[in-house]
Amino acid sequence: MLKRVAILVALVTFVATGQQNPAPASPKDQELLQKTETYLKNLFAWDSTYQIKLGPLGASEMPDTFAIPVKVTNSKGQTETGIVYVTKDGHYMFRGEIRDMDSNPFADNLSKLHTEGFPAKGPASTKVTAVEFSDFECPHCREMFEILKTVEPEFPQVRFVFKDFPLTEIHPWAMTAALGSRCVYQTSPEAYWKFQDSVFTNQNGITADNAWDQITASATSVGVNADSLHACMASPETKKVVDQEIAEGKSLSVDSTPTFFINGRPVVNADKQFLERILRFELNEPASHYHPN
Repeated sequence: MLKRVAILVALVTFVATGQQNPAPASPKDQELLQKTETYLKNLFAWDSTYQIKLGPLGASEMPDTFAIPVKVTNSKGQTETGIVYVTKDGHYMFRGEIRDMDSNPFADNLSKLHTEGFPAKGPASTKVTAVEFSDFECPHCREMFEILKTVEPEFPQVRFVFKDFPLTEIHPWAMTAALGSRCVYQTSPEAYWKFQDSVFTNQNGITADNAWDQITASATSVGVNADSLHACMASPETKKVVDQEIAEGKSLSVDSTPTFFINGRPVVNADKQFLERILRFELNEPASHYHPN
């Protein structure tokens, strides 16, 4: 039910105002809040089983407009929060995103992406960077791995960066593979891509029970010492790096794999044709685009 409410309302993520003790609303402001609440109740059929809290009125990027936080709780105690925008004369309300057309729409994503020290192909200085968040146990990621075998040679001017994003809730050996991936890269960046090829190629034969041995076999096949690999995989520092990759992905709203950020633009569940179209578009854009750190 909660997800349906979220879809119906289509509110953007609520950002707290930071006010611990906001000043009491003036009668005029209270009237505007009440009008907004009544409208929302009628619009979405929120009856007495819903608890609704609005306010306080906040500043908006749009002139003569208030940003009003909305908190909705259903009868099961499930809560969604968001923001609606209301004109100061109380005449219009709108929902969705406010975008500054004088700035790069993906600047916030780019500020969160870090590519130094991670597996990468392509020129270090480039107009287009494609960052992929991937999971070695994910079947769709294996399909993307095969797609990239044909896409990468077509775009030698693009830098492709690989980041681990193991979906541990549904993939029991993904974290083992991610740790092994990190350790192989740290040992031999040149051998890393052969390791990646080996794991994805043998994905169907890897299980939670044999993952340690299978990852070890893939690593040793590309020249990595097994004892060194195991010491690295058991190191808290290695786990810390993978956890940082996961946290970075979550800060970018990554919740499935593979997810790309092409010059900051999110690209999810892309097929070969769509991926190529976005890469061509970015290559033809002015060189003033922002780039990952």
